[in-house]
Amino acid sequence: MAESTLWWLAAGGLIAVELISGTFYLLLISLGLAAAALSAHAGLSMPYQWLCAAVMGGGSVLVWRAYKHTQPESAPAQANHDVNLDIGETVHVDHWLDDHTSNVKYRGVRWDVILQEGQAAESGTFVIAEIVGNRLVLKKSHSS
Repeated sequence: MAESTLWWLAAGGLIAVELISGTFYLLLISLGLAAAALSAHAGLSMPYQWLCAAVMGGGSVLVWRAYKHTQPESAPAQANHDVNLDIGETVHVDHWLDDHTSNVKYRGVRWDVILQEGQAAESGTFVIAEIVGNRLVLKKSHSS
């Protein structure tokens, strides 16, 4: 069996394992194996094929990790608009109780609300910052 065929089979096997496990890094390593297969097609010797696999696979992993470190961390699920579409919506609070809680009508239902740390307990329009259990955590809206 040709060397390139072995590299292609290894790359395909790694992709299959990635589909089962969901480990994105296996796709990057399979890129290295595909590079080794292409170098085998080009007629390079086995040590250079291994070098191509290592440089391409390892290099792509390093580049991906460097890229991931430049991206901001996503908010926790209870405060992430991508997870809960209520985050960022506005509600109006008429009055606050002494313990900085209130009750508002939102989406046709009464909700218990609490103030986010450092927010003033005054009536007005607030933005839903996060949802903790069955309580909306509010912060003051900049538009009011």
